[in-house]
Amino acid sequence: MSATATPARDRALSPAQVRLRWRMGTEARGLILVMAVLLSFGLAVLYSASAIDAMQRNRESWYYFARQLSGVGIGMIAFAFAAKLDAERFRAWAWPIMWITIVTLLLCLVLPESIAPRVNGSRRFLFGSSFQPSEFGKLAVVVWTSMLIVKKGDQLRRLTKGVLPFFVVIGLLDVLAALEPDLSVAMLYTLLLAVLLFAGGVRIAHFVTLCALAIPVLWHKIEKVQYAFLRLTSFLDPGAAPSQVGYQLKQSLIAVGSGGLFGVGFGQGRQQYGFLPFPYSDFIASNIGEEWGFLGLAAVTLAFAAYALLGFRIARQARSPFLQLVAVGLTFVTVITAYLHVGVVIGLLPTTGLTLPFVSYGRSNIVLTMFLTGVLVNIGSTKERVIGSGATDPLALPAT
Repeated sequence: MSATATPARDRALSPAQVRLRWRMGTEARGLILVMAVLLSFGLAVLYSASAIDAMQRNRESWYYFARQLSGVGIGMIAFAFAAKLDAERFRAWAWPIMWITIVTLLLCLVLPESIAPRVNGSRRFLFGSSFQPSEFGKLAVVVWTSMLIVKKGDQLRRLTKGVLPFFVVIGLLDVLAALEPDLSVAMLYTLLLAVLLFAGGVRIAHFVTLCALAIPVLWHKIEKVQYAFLRLTSFLDPGAAPSQVGYQLKQSLIAVGSGGLFGVGFGQGRQQYGFLPFPYSDFIASNIGEEWGFLGLAAVTLAFAAYALLGFRIARQARSPFLQLVAVGLTFVTVITAYLHVGVVIGLLPTTGLTLPFVSYGRSNIVLTMFLTGVLVNIGSTKERVIGSGATDPLALPAT
């Protein structure tokens, strides 16, 4: 049972009988449930979307499924570690995490391709496809920005000493990501920064001014990256775009449209037979729309809405202003990535290359997303001293 023991009683108990542990709140438990549902559904969808592609590459049909399952296993360890680690420690680790991100992003660009291979025209990975620094960068942006917002306090409302340093450091991450090239991640970093600054109380006028100054520069850079410029122009004017640029989106719309309300059935989709590029990663929601129909996509959308609701409720009840901002950032980055992905596959947004959290193939992504969820669970938990056998049960209800 839980109790507040007297010092004399504490001395009489053995160390095994008195422990400190984290008790998960209702929102944290709900978040675990949502994550478990998305992971289970995601593994099933991934197998269906990737089996044909694997066999076309002379691999077993379960090749991608098995690799993803190993990522889920590692992710469960990362989740458990994060859920038991006091999230307040990330405040002291903010700069080391940011420096690790900057250095690893830079290594992707300068190391030989034997270590930092070029995959689909982009150098985003280290050591084969084992580690993707840009995914780790999401944690860096959230933790570092939250730390600096709290540290600056009232100075945040000043332009040069308040807002400008954020744009300098996150701008460096954007440049390194764009050079890979991975403009979708660079866009996500900037969007995440904007949300955290807004939540932290920055003056809107300062933010708008800096964004207005940055837009011409960004447009000039996008024009130089041909694939990104063609994707954007094909979205704005589909009829004028080369057929090969809009091919992926057209096949995605065919998949979603053919699924109708209820879908064609699990494993019965046709787009994964080579018609739709990357049906197991960048466009996996197309497979959901084809095989599970409108109801399947709606269910995924509602699941991430539940994730957002629980995450923001955790943020509102967080133990400190720093953890409030961290919870807002972690919730936002997971949910907005999911909604951008769905928006792309149904033609509401230009093609970005962002994956669907918990569902798309990618071990770096799945491990990081589960780790971020573990951090949210810790923020939604309270530390207590437990006496007796209940000390080993993190789900034990409070004694009455």
